[in-house]
Amino acid sequence: MPNIKSAKKRVKVTEKKRLRNKQVKTQVKSAIKRFDQAIANQNPETAKEELNHAKKVIDKAVSKGVIHKNNAARKKSQLATKFNDIAS
Repeated sequence: MPNIKSAKKRVKVTEKKRLRNKQVKTQVKSAIKRFDQAIANQNPETAKEELNHAKKVIDKAVSKGVIHKNNAARKKSQLATKFNDIAS
């Protein structure tokens, strides 16, 4: 356990950030799973809505610094490719 005041504060701050990051990452994963489920059901309308929602959640994660922008671009590209396969 830390003895110095600043180190104690650092532990608190780090824990808060860890929990926030965990929450945001879970939201991203859930959005992608909902999109994948819509794709599995062969439902283009629902898939389009879930694609837009997933992109929005991914962009928010980038703006909060939880995931890297290249990682987000890759995820969005993969989702778009899946959607284009079912749409055509």
